[in-house]
Amino acid sequence: MGKFSCLNIEKREKKRTNVNIESTLDGSVDRNGQPAVRSGTGNWVAANLLLLNQGLVTLAFFGVGVNLVLFLTRVMGQDNAEAANNVSKWTGTVYVFSLLGAFLSDSYLGRFKTCAVFQAIFVIGLMSLAISSNIFLVKPNGCGDERIRCNPHTSVQNALFYMSIYLIALGYGGYQPNIATFGADQFDEEHPQESHSKVAFFSYFYLALNLGSLFSNTIIGYFEDQGIWAIGFWASAGSAAVGLLLFIIGTPRYRHFIPRGNPFSRFCQVVVAAARKWNLEIPLNGDELFEENIGKQVADNGARKILHTKGFRFLDRAAIITSEEENDEIKRWRICTVTQVEEVKCILRLLPIWLCTILYSVVFTQMASLFVEQGAAMKTTISNFHIPPASMSSFDILSVAAFIFIYRRLLDPFIFNLKSSKLTELQRMGIGLIISIMAMVAAGIVEHFRLKYATKTCPHCDNSSSLSIFWQIPQYVLIGASEVFMYVGQLEFFNGQAPDGLKSFGSALCMTSISLGNYVSSLLVIIVMKISTSDEMPGWIPGNLNKGHLDRFYFLLAALTTADFVVYLICAKWYKYISFEGRSIHIEGENRRAEMQV
Repeated sequence: MGKFSCLNIEKREKKRTNVNIESTLDGSVDRNGQPAVRSGTGNWVAANLLLLNQGLVTLAFFGVGVNLVLFLTRVMGQDNAEAANNVSKWTGTVYVFSLLGAFLSDSYLGRFKTCAVFQAIFVIGLMSLAISSNIFLVKPNGCGDERIRCNPHTSVQNALFYMSIYLIALGYGGYQPNIATFGADQFDEEHPQESHSKVAFFSYFYLALNLGSLFSNTIIGYFEDQGIWAIGFWASAGSAAVGLLLFIIGTPRYRHFIPRGNPFSRFCQVVVAAARKWNLEIPLNGDELFEENIGKQVADNGARKILHTKGFRFLDRAAIITSEEENDEIKRWRICTVTQVEEVKCILRLLPIWLCTILYSVVFTQMASLFVEQGAAMKTTISNFHIPPASMSSFDILSVAAFIFIYRRLLDPFIFNLKSSKLTELQRMGIGLIISIMAMVAAGIVEHFRLKYATKTCPHCDNSSSLSIFWQIPQYVLIGASEVFMYVGQLEFFNGQAPDGLKSFGSALCMTSISLGNYVSSLLVIIVMKISTSDEMPGWIPGNLNKGHLDRFYFLLAALTTADFVVYLICAKWYKYISFEGRSIHIEGENRRAEMQV
């Protein structure tokens, strides 16, 4: 009997070893809550479905957003100022909802359920908008231009329209920060090959986003500009529905991480516990601080122990064990673990980097506003063919695609062979800032010559120049190149540096950066116009650009971005990479920081 017992034990141990080899090492689980098997879940099979999903959803979203201001003016009968204000509020709301989606994902629902729920809301909103567009648009029965509404709208019609577009904002906003993180979840960080694929995923994710917007900016945008709104909106709804179907098809393949609960509660616990012990002396050695044995948690929900760091030492008081607590049951609001304290420190370290990215977003937003106005004041015809100024953004998207290939296939391997290490996310974000400065300088130079040719060759024209719109190509290409380094770097950085329970929140930081960039840009324009306007001068950005100095505004943005880059350098040098216990890839975080030269 003893011999057979030993053989059975040996077989069980061998089976357990095989399971450990096949299972992922980062704590991810399958749809049944069991440890995810590497060969049957995740990796590029699941990731490619999510990339297709992202492209289709982005196509649907921009199919509405790219010409929403035209719908408000042509169909809803709003004036330019009112329509622009409504679009700005709608866009800002999208990014506010991204924080809601990230919170629900990290705290309660998990990324898969959050993406599925908000995508369903997104599809419902698009279908509602498509239906409402048929109600708004009256067929030309004794009516002139079918692009213009013929009858006044009722309050019910208006309510249906605004309900539709804000359902779209809710659906897309809640979905967007989670899909990037969910895609990254499909790769095991503890496996060298999959970890490399995870880094590549963010580049392809941003490429899918841009390709989706390229189709909507060109094909769907053309139909909507011609007044065929119903086809444009139904095409967007169909694209989103197909994207949702693809997302659901991949359900058996996905890897998941179990949500860890409300992060705000954990943060408040650290603050309260540290405040209660404000008079205690902070130990010099982090080994003296309290830390639970979370080995079981690693197996259950992927939570990993974060190593102690020396920064923000006042928070370490929350992990000090007093003499009373040694003999008493540990209470969460009186003592916290080192990992819980380090979560708060991580967010505090991320905020300065995040703030430095806002001014870049100010530069990025000019592509959808002032670049278009600048292009409209240039020569936009080739023979009898008119080039829509907004279509020049296609060069930005093509630039993104080209520079993703250049970076992934040429630059990255070259740098690795040169110094046996790749560019860090912080270094790439710094390069993105530098290229954005070059883009603003290029835009300013083009505007300078646009004004020059407007003065010499067209002195009596109100708002035109003989300079071809194709001179804008360099500034669009430079913006696209900067996006590859800045926004892709942001996605990787915030996702990689956010604690395990806040990965979606890290992705949401990228979206809120763009949102705040829009608001800061509007505020900056208001300030510049107020200062530059006088009796003799209508300001730098007047309605007639030939009477202003848009070039000076571009150069101002270049100067502000340069100052922002200097601040960014300081913050990047100060930043300490997060380090997890037993994590081979990031355990050398301090060494990476020492090597980092932005």
